[in-house]
Amino acid sequence: MDINEITAFFGWCTVINFSVYMFSALAIIVFKRFTTNLHSKIMDIDAKTLPSLYYNYMGNYKLAIVIFNIAPYIALKLMV
Repeated sequence: MDINEITAFFGWCTVINFSVYMFSALAIIVFKRFTTNLHSKIMDIDAKTLPSLYYNYMGNYKLAIVIFNIAPYIALKLMV
């Protein structure tokens, strides 16, 4: 496995993770009532606290994408 394959790997990881992030954001925005009701019933959490949990989840996921996908991809691109 050479550096170009690893760079391509991180590039595709970024695309896949960003797609999952966008799907999650759209699901939370478009189907807000459905997701809130579903998650409050499944996890036995008050529906009023779920928006802050969603915000925290999305922020942490975005930060993980930047740290574990985008930063290595940029570093590898700079090396090549």
